[in-house]
Amino acid sequence: MMINVAINGFGTIGKRVADAVDAQEDMIVVGVTKTGPSFGCKLAINKNFPLFCTSDDEENIALFSEHGYECQGGISTLLGLADIVVDCSPGKMGNLNAQKYRNAGIKYIFQGGEKHELTGLSYTSCANHDSAFNANAARVVSCNTTGLSRTLVPLYDACGQLDVECTMIRRAADPGDSTSGPINAIKPVLKVPSHHGIDLMTVKPGIKINSLAVAVPTTIMHVHSIIADLPEGHNFTTESIIELWKNQPRVIVMNGSENRITSTAEVMEMARDIGRKWGDLHEIFVWEDGVSLKGNRLYYFQAIHQESDVIPENIDCIRAMMGTVKDWKKSVEMTDSSISKYYGL
Repeated sequence: MMINVAINGFGTIGKRVADAVDAQEDMIVVGVTKTGPSFGCKLAINKNFPLFCTSDDEENIALFSEHGYECQGGISTLLGLADIVVDCSPGKMGNLNAQKYRNAGIKYIFQGGEKHELTGLSYTSCANHDSAFNANAARVVSCNTTGLSRTLVPLYDACGQLDVECTMIRRAADPGDSTSGPINAIKPVLKVPSHHGIDLMTVKPGIKINSLAVAVPTTIMHVHSIIADLPEGHNFTTESIIELWKNQPRVIVMNGSENRITSTAEVMEMARDIGRKWGDLHEIFVWEDGVSLKGNRLYYFQAIHQESDVIPENIDCIRAMMGTVKDWKKSVEMTDSSISKYYGL
């Protein structure tokens, strides 16, 4: 079955999702949208992605042609070509866009910038792939929640109970964003607890978690400082937890001191060194020498590349919602293998 996928919003996330869809043997990009003429239009055309306008306004559509870009029509035309749409629009547009998708009778996926209540179903591959099977609407959780899922869900599944406290040390902006801050400050998120722990419980309710967040003047990655209490009588050691994570898809566990990768800058340099497009790192990076289990209490740090860790999750979510691959690990293997081949890695 070939799945026809539309991407509404061809920006930081949308262009990456489009590439990931294009890499899959069971999917095709039937079109991407832009709000108006921009360099992103040239990128889409160079990739042979049909270009559409985010609205149906004829004047907006005409602007593309005036600037030399061939636009195939508005959002309604695009939705008529697709089986499913991945919404990568700016946050807070969810209610408006969801109504368009419902009117078109099309399945739809939102990103973590929207609220769980918009779809009633939040998703990560490792936590609840089955829940999205044949669903009409879903929300792929945020980059931070995806990162928490990658390490905490397998740990929870192995021991049956987790109580977690974590602090999200958040980048201030994406590298391409020149409007956000802070520039020279550490800014605590004063709404406590932060939404990240609450968000994790939408995909794995059994994990008890509280979270705090601070924004710092960096653009390249988030870091999580995590303390997890395991149940009494567990059989884990520091080494066995490390081994558990090493056997999980989309998790990289590496000794920072031995490999001289002791900061997020060096993690992202590694991603560039191994040839990742845009220098992306879909995996969660865990510092092996920062993992320590003391009695029932586990301490560790992990790094999240906010622009890319959710990208393969969108692909797995498409397969779940279209009812084509039931086993989440099979979908993950298909997704990751296809992306690697696509970039010649």
